[in-house]
Amino acid sequence: MTKGNINVSVENIFPLIKKFLYSDHEIFLRELISNATDATLKLKHLTNIGEAKVEYGNPKIEVKIDKEGKKLHIIDQGIGMTAEEVEKYINQIAFSGAEEFLDKYKDAGKDSGIIGHFGLGFYSAFMVAEKVEIVTKSYLEDTEGARWTCDGSPEFTLEKDSKTERGTEIILHIADDSLEFLEESKIRELLTKYNKFMPIPIKFGTKEVNDPDHKPETKKDKDGKETKEPQKKITVDNIINNPNPAWTKLPTELEDKDYNSFYRELYPMQFEEPLFHIHLNVDYPFNLTGILYFPKMTGDLNIQKDKIQLYQNQVFVTDNVEGIVPEFLTMLRGVIDSPDIPLNVSRSYLQADGAVKKISSYITRKVADKLKSLFNENREDFEKKWNDIKIVIEYGMLSEDKFFEKADAFALYPTVDGKYYTYQELFDKIKDNQTDKDGKLVILYASNEDAQHSYTEAAKAKGYEVLLLDSPIISHLMQKMESTKENITFARVDADHIDNLIKKDDTKISKLSEDEQKELETILKEAIPSEKFMVQLEAMDSDASPFIITQPEFMRRMKEMQATGGGGMFGMGNMPDMYNLVVNTNSELVGEILSTKTKKKQERLISQSLDLARLSQGLLKGKELSEFIKRSYEMIK
Repeated sequence: MTKGNINVSVENIFPLIKKFLYSDHEIFLRELISNATDATLKLKHLTNIGEAKVEYGNPKIEVKIDKEGKKLHIIDQGIGMTAEEVEKYINQIAFSGAEEFLDKYKDAGKDSGIIGHFGLGFYSAFMVAEKVEIVTKSYLEDTEGARWTCDGSPEFTLEKDSKTERGTEIILHIADDSLEFLEESKIRELLTKYNKFMPIPIKFGTKEVNDPDHKPETKKDKDGKETKEPQKKITVDNIINNPNPAWTKLPTELEDKDYNSFYRELYPMQFEEPLFHIHLNVDYPFNLTGILYFPKMTGDLNIQKDKIQLYQNQVFVTDNVEGIVPEFLTMLRGVIDSPDIPLNVSRSYLQADGAVKKISSYITRKVADKLKSLFNENREDFEKKWNDIKIVIEYGMLSEDKFFEKADAFALYPTVDGKYYTYQELFDKIKDNQTDKDGKLVILYASNEDAQHSYTEAAKAKGYEVLLLDSPIISHLMQKMESTKENITFARVDADHIDNLIKKDDTKISKLSEDEQKELETILKEAIPSEKFMVQLEAMDSDASPFIITQPEFMRRMKEMQATGGGGMFGMGNMPDMYNLVVNTNSELVGEILSTKTKKKQERLISQSLDLARLSQGLLKGKELSEFIKRSYEMIK
């Protein structure tokens, strides 16, 4: 038997591991099973190339709980170790980063997350164990078993062991403050969370299943009644993981039903099928595989996030993938697996890492290419799904310039009439009719088809196309497009009366003289509160509405942008909504307001016309709405 000290000069390394990484103490199981997996895969490689003179067989990793003995066992059938290798890999190399760990993280908080990054994966066991044993035997011929024991101090013992089968067993003597890790439900939870897709089968207990070789017979009793004998049960290993998940296979090996089945495996409580999937597979200049799914989206940008699971060689790392996946894609679901992403580093480290930046760019390009192919292959189906995916695409256009450029090929602009255009199609469709006298293309849109219906109808009456743009970030996207595309502007249909939104050379002449217009303006300003409306006299078609309430595009858009974050003008969000009252000087009713000699009738006409305009904008509510209804009934008696 050998006794000695682990190669570390600072004696309080174990308390430090437990103290600084306690918030992540559950990862010990992930680390130990990862080590067991590595040992098993190394044996597979050595047997494949003929260097290991043993049968690989069908090895498993087994996790066992000994609640009475307060022990947790992790057992593999991998390459194992000789006593010399235990001395080298456990006592020396595993602690090679200990000095650096102490220097860098002695003042760190609990979220340091550096187990594994400094080669300390095995020693994470001491976060939950007061003593750890390693019982191991190498796959090499003519080697003896070895047992290593350490009680959480730098002292260890290393002695021969009678173990006859190759592989390694880690025995954790669970500390009194970590007894939760002797509960079957807790271990199952951790295995499912971190090791659900490990490439080696993981056995955790046994289960009863129907015997596939037993076919129950149907017999008749003395009365001729048929009875079926009970199904025979057999006990089998309970394999808790799926060693061959869909993302490890080639796209040619999978059908849509396989992708949908894997989606349900990832999200068992998600009952809606995904809209479509994107299979990622690249081996240069970095390694990355994965499957991303577009689920049905809501208008809420926050509740969708943190659904993508990040793996390193099929080991779960995190479901917070910001900094690795472009932010606009964090609303998707699925899996990304890359050996080039370290298991335990801070988000700031990831964001600064060159390989991670390349991964992010690749994923952006791959998603854009997939969307383009879906659009080209089945445009009708793509249009049907547009409302469920537009928030992701619009967010991407806003936040990623390269995605913005590619999106011209598949981003859609729907109209209130249910037609869909790409930007180029829209441009070609409206450039002749919707270019104003200054040569600027005006793209009209509604954000609420019902609330802005009358304004939309006025625009359509002139042959204009009106888009329906109603996502929560559309104001930001329009601002970007106006600064990126040449000589265009967006205008909501209720931002002004239609002739002002797209000004042509043929300016209409008012039926009222300048003096009459001044008199009308005075009458209206006396009757209409200036803090609510800015009165604006305009010569329009005689059959156009007498009063039209508009909301200036610039002010309203700045408020919307500030309300949804990122943009707008400081302080805009707290300002009251501003409205213009556009009065049609060519309307017969407006002429009557000016010519009537009865003050009371004049006030009633103004009130009724103003309330009708407010009603069309959804601005008439409460007491004022009740009074309007009462007054309207009185007028028709």
